[in-house]
Amino acid sequence: MALVDRAQRIITAPAAEWPVIATEPATVGALYSGYIVPLALIAPICSFVSSAIFLHRPGGIVAAAVIAVMSFVLELVNVFIVALIAEALAPSFNGVKDRIQALKWVSYSYTAKWVSGIALLIPIAGALIALIGGLYSLYTLYLGAVPMIKVPQEKAVGYVVVVILVAIVIAVIITFIVGIVFAMMAAGAIMSTGGIH
Repeated sequence: MALVDRAQRIITAPAAEWPVIATEPATVGALYSGYIVPLALIAPICSFVSSAIFLHRPGGIVAAAVIAVMSFVLELVNVFIVALIAEALAPSFNGVKDRIQALKWVSYSYTAKWVSGIALLIPIAGALIALIGGLYSLYTLYLGAVPMIKVPQEKAVGYVVVVILVAIVIAVIITFIVGIVFAMMAAGAIMSTGGIH
């Protein structure tokens, strides 16, 4: 299925789309090349473009480029780690331990989060829109737990909450890493322009 069609369906009709996704064959490579990478690029590219337009400090563009690349790479790692954790936790909630299904579940549920990253072209307000997209992704994650991981409906909420908590911890770690790099780049830019003597 074409990327745009799938993204549109998982955003507009996730309950109907999850059973379709559950039956589709997939590989890690195909999921990354055909879906995860193109959509995960949206937010870093838009964030970089916004920074390029609104940051006029020496070194600001370089710092924005480094942060965009790091954010993209860490997002790719994040998807895989959350999927591994979802797979490992599945049997504890009477679900099926299946790496491909877990990766499909996590990656397709991130669709709204990734697509809403286009709003990062707009300073401040864009971040709020991206946050709303992220929250909607949590909803799609919940809707996919039963058809994708075969978790019993009565255990779906608990399973999804645990997976979300793990995802939040991973997101905090990623944000921390990007923040450290940004601070180092900012310090370097200040020192190179003579801001510190």
